[in-house]
Amino acid sequence: MRELLPYAGKVAALLKARKETVAVAESSTGGLITAALLAVPGASAYCLGGAVIYTRHVWRALRDFDDKLLAGARPATEEHALLRARIIRERCSADWGIGETGAAGPTGNRYGDRAGHTCVAVSGAVERAITLETGSDDRLANMHAFAVAALQLIAASLAESKRAGTR
Repeated sequence: MRELLPYAGKVAALLKARKETVAVAESSTGGLITAALLAVPGASAYCLGGAVIYTRHVWRALRDFDDKLLAGARPATEEHALLRARIIRERCSADWGIGETGAAGPTGNRYGDRAGHTCVAVSGAVERAITLETGSDDRLANMHAFAVAALQLIAASLAESKRAGTR
């Protein structure tokens, strides 16, 4: 987890400087994104929290959840990651949402994606989504790589929104 702290620290500094908040809906990272953000001192100023939503069953356990919210998007796609980011941002009244969905390994998922596949998205003043393929079946290494990708994406999105003059 310590290797995630420089990335989380950058995100924390950007969010605190802007007085903005973030919430996270993650799957194959198992809470690492949220944990990294919370590990930076002063996290209560910018991190509202996160949810590890690993199965559709857990989505349905959320208050007022309707399957239509996911609009038929297949898990482990950029579209699904973006929906996760939007839903968690809206549900938590955060300025930014991070969504992650993938297959950490050692095997692929039931949708045909190989181990080492994830999609990460950010929703806020700008929206972006990326796909990462590590080519590895090392579950723990993939979880960390996925978390790094998510933290890098939110940092880049914060910088992009500042350059574009959006909040």
